[in-house]
Amino acid sequence: MAVSPARRSAFEILRRVETESAFASVLLAALDPKMREADRALCHEIVLGVLRRRLWLQRVIEQFGNRPIEKLDVPVRLALEIGLYQLRFLTRIPPPAAVNESVNLVRSSRVKSAAGFVNAVLRRAVREPEYDPIATIDDPIEKLSIETSHPRWLIERWVNAFGLDEAAAFARANNEPAPTAFRLTARTGRDKESAEQILRDLRSGGAEIAQSKFVPDSWRVAGGVRVVRQLVDEGVIYLQDEASQLLAHLLTIEPGLRVLDVTAAPGSKATHVAALAPDAVVVGGDLYPHRAETMRRLATQQGAAIHVLVHDATKTIPFPDASFNRVLLDAPCSGTGTLRRNPEIRYRLKPDDIDELSRQQEQMLANAARTLRPGGLLIYSTCSVEPEENETVVDSFLQEHPEFTKCLPDMRELQTSDGFLRTWPQSQGCDGFFIARLQRKP
Repeated sequence: MAVSPARRSAFEILRRVETESAFASVLLAALDPKMREADRALCHEIVLGVLRRRLWLQRVIEQFGNRPIEKLDVPVRLALEIGLYQLRFLTRIPPPAAVNESVNLVRSSRVKSAAGFVNAVLRRAVREPEYDPIATIDDPIEKLSIETSHPRWLIERWVNAFGLDEAAAFARANNEPAPTAFRLTARTGRDKESAEQILRDLRSGGAEIAQSKFVPDSWRVAGGVRVVRQLVDEGVIYLQDEASQLLAHLLTIEPGLRVLDVTAAPGSKATHVAALAPDAVVVGGDLYPHRAETMRRLATQQGAAIHVLVHDATKTIPFPDASFNRVLLDAPCSGTGTLRRNPEIRYRLKPDDIDELSRQQEQMLANAARTLRPGGLLIYSTCSVEPEENETVVDSFLQEHPEFTKCLPDMRELQTSDGFLRTWPQSQGCDGFFIARLQRKP
């Protein structure tokens, strides 16, 4: 019953995502460092591929297995999804290997009696490679839902908010691998020679580097896995999506300013602010002590000077009014702008979640605004594309707080018609972010 390390690990990660509500990205990052790079890459591909294509795969399984997907035990379904994904989407995998290892996964999972069923379903998939479950669907919403493996209610939301074409482009982009972006950390001291040496080290290690088209001092990198990992471990570069990196630049930090990152963990943006302006006073807060500790460790690794506190931003922020020159609220959100990296989110979200998050975000924004000095800048952002978490929250805030006004930077390629910034995976290639830049009147 031999199963390759890549498939065994992929099966276990998918099982934990399913049964423990774990996040695949966290489990993939924790893979055995001794695993061969080829096995690691295949494990990543299978896990993310199955999650990105799950609804499509399940329709095929139902057709070839002649039974509802709900009737299958979790190990049986996962083994079928893993095998079918390889057969349909990974052209380098020999079909016998995909079939046999999925059968062995079932045999080793205490459901040996299902081995014959798994074998039959996957062998039929080999015999009928042209079968497409969306071929007979006429309803455009249902067709897009199954084609891109997003729940129907999400597709309907996006069509209503952005139109069918944009919703389709977004949903399809969510199933493409996200590019890897990085920035330099405070350890480089923003020294030009150090930066150039780091880029040379990356290129000599086999990495391909391209400068971001809309974020200063940000680069995309492909390949060179070992040297990238080494530089991350040394704390001189940090992997961070370009849209996320943009926030620190939009704060326009100057020496001596006081900056509050309201919901800062794991510390990506607070440490970025500290790297851009080492003379600024940077405070990062979070609700949970263990996440605050993660932020402290990240700051130490990067050589970034930040002050960390634990607080509940939905209730109060433990500073007097007008304490800070700059405030960043990258609010907890549904995360629908990050579905390329976290595809399991699409299956866990419920419509009521978005309404509840919107209410929390409104409270956090009001609390954060209280700490901003006159003339200061406040950025409200989310990695959600949902209008209820974004435009609705900020418009309501501005109606209740006339002392604040929109303060747009000159970034026309990202500007919306109503005075905000948005990024999209299908347009900019980064995560879907919403950004409102507000100024408190002097």
